[in-house]
Amino acid sequence: MKAVILAGGEGTRLRPLTLATPKPVVPVVDRPLLQHQLDLLATVGVREIVFSVAYRPERVQRVFGHGSGSQTIVYAVEDTPLGTGGAVKNAERFLDARTIVFNGDILTDVDLRAVLDLHERSGASATIVLAPVPNPAAFGLVEADATGRVTRFIEKPDPAQITTNNINAGIYVLETAPLELIPPAVNHSIERGFFPSLIARGDRVMCHVHRGYWIDVGTPEKYLQVHRDILERRFPVALDAAPHGGGHVHPSASLDPAAHLEGPFYVGPRCRVAAGATLGHGSVLVDAVTLASGARVADSVLWAGVSLAEGASVEGALLGPDVKVGRHASVGPGACLGAGTAVTEYSRTR
Repeated sequence: MKAVILAGGEGTRLRPLTLATPKPVVPVVDRPLLQHQLDLLATVGVREIVFSVAYRPERVQRVFGHGSGSQTIVYAVEDTPLGTGGAVKNAERFLDARTIVFNGDILTDVDLRAVLDLHERSGASATIVLAPVPNPAAFGLVEADATGRVTRFIEKPDPAQITTNNINAGIYVLETAPLELIPPAVNHSIERGFFPSLIARGDRVMCHVHRGYWIDVGTPEKYLQVHRDILERRFPVALDAAPHGGGHVHPSASLDPAAHLEGPFYVGPRCRVAAGATLGHGSVLVDAVTLASGARVADSVLWAGVSLAEGASVEGALLGPDVKVGRHASVGPGACLGAGTAVTEYSRTR
């Protein structure tokens, strides 16, 4: 059994962070986004993964190469956008009789073994993971009968059409033979085209409702939220760092003993935190971040090479690579700064 990760989008909702960095490789604490999905696939023994990519595929390949450890990665590159169904069809030549499909912008702790067992036991052509959400109006709803067999799809329903709060979570187990329903080399939706076609011809499509952790990290707000969730253990991740002062610190990082620590936080490799600097609740320093004396970070994610000068502060913000925040400058909640941005001394972003 193999897996396909749909990672061809441009990440427009995360701009400016994704202008130079494809969404599949944006850092989520201590590893690229898609590494979290690879780690989950490893729990059910999936060793061969197809990355379906379109936007800056060379940068994705530069980070992931051909895989590591027991997992190997191959790439199905789209010359033109093919949609979710077309992307799976484009990867068909690499697949076995059964495959797991992941949308590339979700993080979850779903029990994949339980999903696979349901799929096998029911003899389904496809099994869809669903996730309950408080406000399903902006999503595609999936209706099922009492046995878990899917009966109908409702895309972005009117309030009167909402009969369930279970939405498509972007995780599927598919038999590959029915992919014959998807025409080759055209834009095709797996949600609006392929699955309804399966149901129309009488195939069994099952659902597994996942009531654990699930998030779509496609917006700055959700991207910041997933870091809070990891630091606060709502989404457990074994970080490549040692516990220290209420947070986690990579062995190659340097924290002056006179720095102020207010965990939880994460300090990545090669970071330097000076005496008098403050790491506030929810701080993530990805790599080679420098905090000068009196600098303060809280509830923010700082990518590689960011530097904060004396007295600078960042709170509730996302800073792309190599951002420079000058002396006593302040970057406030909701800010999202692209690569190489310079915030001059005493400036305010709010």
